[in-house]
Amino acid sequence: MTAESALSSPGTQTRDHGLSPVSVMPPRGTAPGLRSTARRPPARPSSPMPLLVADGTAALLGAMTLTGTQFRPLPSALLVAVSLLLRPHRVRPSVPGVLDELPALCGRTAVAWLTLAALVAAYRPDHALSAGALLVGFAVHAAASCALRGTVHARRRAALLRHPHTALVIGPAATAQRVAAAVLRHPRCGMRPVGIVAERQDGAEGLPVLTTGEEVERAVVQNGVRAVLAVHPSVRAQQGPLLRALAEWGCVVWEVDADSPSYATQERLAGFACRRLEMSATLRGSAGKRTLDVLVSGMLLLLVSPLLLVCAVALRISDGPGVVFRQERIGKGGKPFTLLKFRTHRPVDAHEAATRWSVANEHEMRGFCRLLRRTSFDELLQLWNVLRGDMSLVGPRPERPYFVAQFSRTHPGYADRHRLRTGITGLAQIHGLRGDTSIEDRCRFDNVYIDNWSLWQDVCILLRTAATLVRPTGS
Repeated sequence: MTAESALSSPGTQTRDHGLSPVSVMPPRGTAPGLRSTARRPPARPSSPMPLLVADGTAALLGAMTLTGTQFRPLPSALLVAVSLLLRPHRVRPSVPGVLDELPALCGRTAVAWLTLAALVAAYRPDHALSAGALLVGFAVHAAASCALRGTVHARRRAALLRHPHTALVIGPAATAQRVAAAVLRHPRCGMRPVGIVAERQDGAEGLPVLTTGEEVERAVVQNGVRAVLAVHPSVRAQQGPLLRALAEWGCVVWEVDADSPSYATQERLAGFACRRLEMSATLRGSAGKRTLDVLVSGMLLLLVSPLLLVCAVALRISDGPGVVFRQERIGKGGKPFTLLKFRTHRPVDAHEAATRWSVANEHEMRGFCRLLRRTSFDELLQLWNVLRGDMSLVGPRPERPYFVAQFSRTHPGYADRHRLRTGITGLAQIHGLRGDTSIEDRCRFDNVYIDNWSLWQDVCILLRTAATLVRPTGS
């Protein structure tokens, strides 16, 4: 069914369908009225195979420039593998052009050829690549990549011009109408807005304004909506449940800066800066993240096991029995788990441990306990939580149920932190947000980390954490 049959045409008022006046702007923490039984499978992204074939073919063409003894199957296979590993995996709102990709493409190609040259020189010095061979191979490889990727992008742009992705625009009606009109004026964006989701109609001409959950559901189903544009900063904080419900319906959610190019990103949609919001609990590449967690936590547990034993014995001697501290924390999806730490203080009772931000008499802890907290060695037992799958190495820090409920009410977006496994360290922590620091700042850093997650970002955070591990910052 087309948009015209599901929604009134632009410039007309939305008809009264006799629906109950349920606002699509739901109270915080509630769903927007979309029926869970009608959920459809997530949208299938564009197949990566055409670009994989293009990149692999370009690498082979570059390898074929090596003549004589320099051309061997193993170096050629190595060049193809490195080229494919370096290819970008970023999702964009529209199909990029070859010129947009040219700097990054040349950089990746240069890295691939330099890696090949270094490995060949290290293991087969008699077959080391000359400077001329490197330059010719790089030039052929880069030119072939441009030509082949350009062909793939051109075919995808043509397909989107014929069949653009339908979209809903969420935000204040006037701002949303302005963004929708701009996107409609630029069909090369590959999106066609079919409706505005707002709290109330403003009477202005443009796309129909949807104000009930039933209208939103009907528009999504009948128009095959696959994209959502959130066009106001408050939408993310106020309409988290609505955005998550649409994401579960298979829609890709984009946050659009309708007023100023404030995002430090090259992503643009009809001239507006935008970025993708990861609203679901499953990230692309989550298997790689879990693999990193298991490998690193398992290796670290083996390496630091003597240190753990020393800490346990020292704590038992200096502070008596009860070396391990167990506490309920909230993890991914709001599910509780038992967090492990070395006990560095003793709360008065279980109620105080669960509800008091700073434990009473914490300043009176023994010297060895203060040392554990300053060096964060008391957190090392959480490597077992990571290995079990309760936590990740990198992610938002877990908090107690009492404070999760409190902060979710007072800080918009706090509950969104639980889209991902909680972590031992995170983007907030390497920016000094530990201990008694701003919850609002932590919430913002945690959500930015999730929205822009990558495996390389995890590696960088781990390296920065290791570099500051022994600084007296506390936990």
